[in-house]
Amino acid sequence: MELSVVILNYNAAPFLRLCLDSVIRATQKITSEIIVADNCSTDDSVQLVREKYPQVTLLPFGSNYGFSKGNNLAVKQARGTYLCILNPDTIVGENVFLNCLAFAKANSNLGFVGTQLIDGSGTFLPESKRHLPTPKVARAKFLGHDDKYYFNEIDKDSRGPVEILVGAFMFCRKKVYQDLGGFDERYFMYGEDIDLSYTALTNNLQNYYLGDALVVHFKGESTVKDKKYLKRFYGAMELFYDKYFKRNLFEKLVVKIAVKILSIKPIKNTQHNPKIKSKILVTNQVNKGLSSFDEVCSMDTLPATSCSNTALYWDINSLLIEDVLHYMKDNPRSFLYRFLSLDRSTAVGSDDKNSQGKIEIF
Repeated sequence: MELSVVILNYNAAPFLRLCLDSVIRATQKITSEIIVADNCSTDDSVQLVREKYPQVTLLPFGSNYGFSKGNNLAVKQARGTYLCILNPDTIVGENVFLNCLAFAKANSNLGFVGTQLIDGSGTFLPESKRHLPTPKVARAKFLGHDDKYYFNEIDKDSRGPVEILVGAFMFCRKKVYQDLGGFDERYFMYGEDIDLSYTALTNNLQNYYLGDALVVHFKGESTVKDKKYLKRFYGAMELFYDKYFKRNLFEKLVVKIAVKILSIKPIKNTQHNPKIKSKILVTNQVNKGLSSFDEVCSMDTLPATSCSNTALYWDINSLLIEDVLHYMKDNPRSFLYRFLSLDRSTAVGSDDKNSQGKIEIF
């Protein structure tokens, strides 16, 4: 078997459904398997996979093991030569895995491969390619100097070696994942992708970013950014520094105080919640509109003028996902974007990287 796609899910059923539909389409030309490991979700995720996706291997856990342990347990069941760790709140294009496989086969000294991630508005997510967050780089980021944190030396649409990739999409040889020990299970959530990316570098492997491969990441869909989130996030960074950077007692004390302060600071509400005034179904199927839409068009007849209160509903049952993702990337925030499930019973989306996601039932 050539590829195992591992999706660790937690309470993201509507998004998981679209993710699986896109992965199934993207693996049609590859001998592959899809593994969904569920971290004891309380929604209908497990039932959804059992009833709608019999071809998917389901691993329902009795507890929430977190990101690292959950993925490690799933990888133990994987049979593919290559492996992709994928978030449930993602949508992949038809050629993403083919491109990653071709690149991996041409590069023997490979650690991990990442792609260009965009959020639900089509906006580029700069964490797709990052520098190693040394204490100096981290301090610069906290002070607002993001140019030191993100890997801006490579254009977002280009390919090249980078230091740190993001756990929403990490592609590698399974043997590399196993030889490196997988994700460090001391990280429950956050920091584990930084840790594993860096572990690859310290083992003389090279991580790469493929800017021409697009993936939508409805960032934060299964994550509530509360005080618990902040504590875990900054606690993970403290663990990372203790593991890789020698520091004296004073430096450790400074970090502990900083983590304590940052983990209890108020969280600004930056969610974008626009009101939809017009709904347009984008489909290539004639006479397949629904009464709940104001207009029906094709990819060739999309509105020429953008409108922040008009939502485009992508009918991925008739559209190429690659075409949709490229349109969103080229037209970020021009419209609101929603993805219809294959049976058109639900639509999901998010309007910025801080939004929890929008779910609409028809």
